[in-house]
Amino acid sequence: MSSRIEILNDGGLRSDGRRQYELRDITIEFSLQGHADASVTFQHGLTQVLVSVLGPHEAKMRSQTAHDRAVINVEVNVAAFSTGERRRRTRGDKRLLELASTIKSTFEPVVQTHLYPRSQIDIFVQVIQQDGGLLPACINGATLALAAAGIPLSDFVCAITGGVHSTSSLLDLNTLEENDVPHVTVAIMPRTERVALVTMETRLRVESFEEIFKLAIDAGKVLYMEMKAALQRRTLTLVTALGSGSKPATQATVFDVDELL
Repeated sequence: MSSRIEILNDGGLRSDGRRQYELRDITIEFSLQGHADASVTFQHGLTQVLVSVLGPHEAKMRSQTAHDRAVINVEVNVAAFSTGERRRRTRGDKRLLELASTIKSTFEPVVQTHLYPRSQIDIFVQVIQQDGGLLPACINGATLALAAAGIPLSDFVCAITGGVHSTSSLLDLNTLEENDVPHVTVAIMPRTERVALVTMETRLRVESFEEIFKLAIDAGKVLYMEMKAALQRRTLTLVTALGSGSKPATQATVFDVDELL
């Protein structure tokens, strides 16, 4: 049975006017939220998340600490107005717990937790709007928030979703495309050329997976340049503010992007 939605027309355009491999616009804004050490609003197309990082700090319960490393805690909340779905998701929702667990397992090998024994690093994700690519947006936003908080990382983590419609590969899927085509999410570490995450909830042919995987790696490198440029602009703004004697609009540590990693 054919789809009611025209995912890819004869002219090679998708439902939102993009080409097969064209990525949606990215907007990155650094800010302060409450007592967080750094906060980032990451918008990819119409998908928008607010990621805040607190720590490293002493854990409230000693049983939650490790003697040789920091423990990463991830919490994901979804705003009631973020999607057209009428179902209200609470903190104990299975889908949110699964999303938080995936984010945690992605960053545990990347964050240099051995530098902060017996401590805890909190990553809070607030989903403001959803239109596909939620997991990649959370991962990309968390990477920026961790770096902005001055927490050492072995590399950036850049994530993107790809799928296959008929025999045509697609990158950076929106909600309509995710609901209609088999897809996979890939997170890479572009500097070390390692893969941090590969996950999919639908079946995908082996030959299609190989093509999408290669496209996702190339797209991850494009995301890396955008994310690195955003951090460099923020660092320059902080240095300029400190040089002029004015109070910077953030409490996060001033750092050089290349030295941090």
